Amino acid sequence: MCGIAGILRTAGEQPIDRSILAAMNQSMVHRGPDGEGIWLSPDQQVGLGHRRLSIIDLSNDAGQPMANSDGSIIVTVNGEIYNHVALRQELQAAGYQFATDHSDTEVLVHGFQAWGIAGLLPRLEGMFAFAVWEEAKKKLTIARDRVGIKPVYFTKRDRWFLFASEIKALLCHPAVPR
Repeated sequence: MCGIAGILRTAGEQPIDRSILAAMNQSMVHRGPDGEGIWLSPDQQVGLGHRRLSIIDLSNDAGQPMANSDGSIIVTVNGEIYNHVALRQELQAAGYQFATDHSDTEVLVHGFQAWGIAGLLPRLEGMFAFAVWEEAKKKLTIARDRVGIKPVYFTKRDRWFLFASEIKALLCHPAVPR
């Protein structure tokens, strides 16, 4: 299963509190007992969290949130991309270098880099909910599979945009009332 969470500061100067993102992530420990990860942008405008249930690539190299080689694209995903092998081959033929042996998450990283969201989504076969942060554009993109098998909930409160695989993770943020 896995779980994703994130915080985007939409206005103001206050940085993201890492402990709040960690609490959001921890509230979903049952979704991913095999690992966890938190990433904060250098300006602390955005933070991504991930709870990991290892299914495809069991190595630590496949941990999330996962970035491309220069850190300009960061992804956190819940789900499975069934056609990741074919997409990996297409991306490798286009010159993309992979750091993992067979991570479907890294296919999302490079696929987003190569095709953008409009080119990536039609190519994906699977069940998924993911978030991509583009550091240069300061842009967050969230997507899920067409059927909605993998959930993603979101809210905007005050100067914060929050998302997660479960509503209870959103409630960990002090701006979100029960």
